[in-house]
Amino acid sequence: MTAFDSKAFLKSLSTHPGVYRMYDESNQLLYIGKAKNLKNRVSSYFRSSGLSGKTQALVQQIHHIEFTVTSSETEALLLEQTQIKNHRPPFNILMRDDKSYPYIFISASDYPQIEYSRGKKKRAGQYYGPYPNSNAVKETLSLLHKVFKLRQCDDNFFKNRSRPCLQHQISRCSAPCVAIISQEDYLKDVAAAQMFLRGQSSELLEQLQQKMDLAAEALNFENAAHLRDQLIQLRKIQEQQYVYGEQGDADVFALASRPGGIAVSVLFVRAGRVLGSRHYFPTDQLSDSHNETLEAFISQFYLASEGREIPAELITNLEISDPQPLIDAVQLLHKKRVTVSHQVRAYRARWLQLAITNAEQALISHLARKGTFEARFKALKQVLGLNFQPERLECFDISHSSGEATVASCVVMGKEGPIKSEYRKFNIEGIQAGDDYAAMKQALTRRYERLQKGEGKKPDILILDGGKGQLKQAQEVFKALAVTDVILLAVSKGTTRKQGFETLYLETTDQVFDLSSDSKALHLIEQVRDESHRFAIINHRHKRDKTRRTSGFESIPGIGPKRRQAILRFFGGQREALNASIQELAKVPGISAALAEQIYNHLHPEQ
Repeated sequence: MTAFDSKAFLKSLSTHPGVYRMYDESNQLLYIGKAKNLKNRVSSYFRSSGLSGKTQALVQQIHHIEFTVTSSETEALLLEQTQIKNHRPPFNILMRDDKSYPYIFISASDYPQIEYSRGKKKRAGQYYGPYPNSNAVKETLSLLHKVFKLRQCDDNFFKNRSRPCLQHQISRCSAPCVAIISQEDYLKDVAAAQMFLRGQSSELLEQLQQKMDLAAEALNFENAAHLRDQLIQLRKIQEQQYVYGEQGDADVFALASRPGGIAVSVLFVRAGRVLGSRHYFPTDQLSDSHNETLEAFISQFYLASEGREIPAELITNLEISDPQPLIDAVQLLHKKRVTVSHQVRAYRARWLQLAITNAEQALISHLARKGTFEARFKALKQVLGLNFQPERLECFDISHSSGEATVASCVVMGKEGPIKSEYRKFNIEGIQAGDDYAAMKQALTRRYERLQKGEGKKPDILILDGGKGQLKQAQEVFKALAVTDVILLAVSKGTTRKQGFETLYLETTDQVFDLSSDSKALHLIEQVRDESHRFAIINHRHKRDKTRRTSGFESIPGIGPKRRQAILRFFGGQREALNASIQELAKVPGISAALAEQIYNHLHPEQ
């Protein structure tokens, strides 16, 4: 490779704001950056000392640099994030966060429906959030159903009811479908729920207290009792919530660093309520400055992701030297004015401290896990006698119920753990029921025929949950597709069928070996095998239950109609029962501790 002539390039480089793109010898894009002064910024990559190892690795690969001059730094920031999103260069911070955030949605209708929502906001109504994960939404919805009894059913179900459904019988809906509650009273409950979601808890409690007193004075004791119950529930909720401020929307960013990595935690605060947090572990940061890394992260968080809700204030634990380009870019792109704060006081300082604590704890856990995986990958290389260090494992498993609803799973494991964004499921069709070999062959073919088109990634090692038969299927598929340089490893349960005593088949059925139960390599193989098994079971059950139109409760061994009814009556609904722990399930009359554990494991195969 011819060395890049940086001196000649820099002589003619503009001093205006703009975006620069660095390419390697094969014209592959390596890095995209923005600059207030292109010449000064690009020159910093070619100084004689003070460069990090990652920056040096980038500079060594540079073959040529292209640039685009812009009229302002704000315009450069917008262009940079658009190009990062489109090209995803390997040396840029990559969010790897493809999932949209969940919301609570209240429809705009005569009798509004309240429900979980994810994705684009296309429907008429009010969206509340975002929430950091689906569990946070489900917990909030469960509380709202108990307190305000708003309908959950869709419009078709609602319009065709002639009598109240189970949700009304377990006091989770006021049954507006059959006019048990008037439209006026129902809309009052909707308004109260909206106040709660906006964080106006104190005002709501005061209003309910006044209404209860008036109802009692008017001798309307039934309504007064209803309002009393709402007050009691809301006060309990208020006591349990982690609330520092009475108002305010903010996203709080905290970056924590340790030798070996960094973590960025984002704390979501809406209407003064802390809804939760998400943690990110950027592995591709190029800047030597944590302040610049955090600034780049925040820029991509809002400017390179569609549908991101932006609060009025962004709070950071590290100072952003010049936040104005980010503020202007957000206003141009999202038509939203924001402020960026670093030094905050009172409850906002406590939000920031909570985010810092989350980032530090998340990083400690991440680094411990990362170290464990790296040690296991090294052990696997040694055990298999490889002349290279494997970095990507893929594993397949088949799941079905006596041939019904056959599903194949593919999970991906890297040196830092599971790569869940690359997991895939395959609905198997057109084979004889129960033929695991044909199912495996179909899944492998569908997965790896993309390699012939130059698409997809090739694993270093392919692990198959099965024995000689499954290994043979993989060999036939790879031969037909002309896929080479992939090591095949089949895992059989062995004669004892106990974990830790598996038999391994490498490449051919002639290379059979066992590993000791304390082997780190075996632990890695078992982990990816178990993860594949878990993912296959989850998707099989979803497919089977959808086909049968049954809930997960109806397929639990040993649980008949009476016990199902007892569980639902005890918890008040299926959602609440799904969120119950083993100890809570054991409190249900007729459910022993052993049966509670069986029920929990069936409903939560991923845990």
